[in-house]
Amino acid sequence: MKILKFTPFLLLFTVLLTSCSTVRVASDYDREANFNSYNTFAFFKPGIDRAEISDLDKKRILRAIEQEMTAKGFTKSDNPDLLVSIFTKTNENINVYQNNMMPGWGYGWGWSPWYWGSGYNTVNRTSEGTLYLDLIDAESKELVWQGMGTAALAEKVERKQERINEIVSKILEKYPPGAEQ
Repeated sequence: MKILKFTPFLLLFTVLLTSCSTVRVASDYDREANFNSYNTFAFFKPGIDRAEISDLDKKRILRAIEQEMTAKGFTKSDNPDLLVSIFTKTNENINVYQNNMMPGWGYGWGWSPWYWGSGYNTVNRTSEGTLYLDLIDAESKELVWQGMGTAALAEKVERKQERINEIVSKILEKYPPGAEQ
């Protein structure tokens, strides 16, 4: 009987643990672009300024992008081949978990005037963010690659940079097209 009481908590904990570490990513690209010709990058300030997040989170994202681009062999330049821009969206998810397995006796409806438990509800709020990374050909000013990552956001300040690094890393695993295969 005790296992029935703790099962919902274990399930909730498992769902929360796996949802916090999951980053869902996707990408799209211009099939005519020559990705081998891109060696340098710079941040596209007008695009970054429009992102509706705090300046501190912008700095965290730009640091993570610079780190990943450098690891891929790119050099930051004043005369770049690629311009990097970002766009963000956030959603708040509210999950209600019902547990009607809680034992209890009382007077009520059903087959008899006695029923088995009324249960309890657990409400959980999580913020989920989507980060879009746009890579723009600096010469033609056309979008050549876009990556997107959606994940639960870190609430604690100490964990924000780590979480952003993870999201950016997962997104840029898809660049250049075909690299993830």
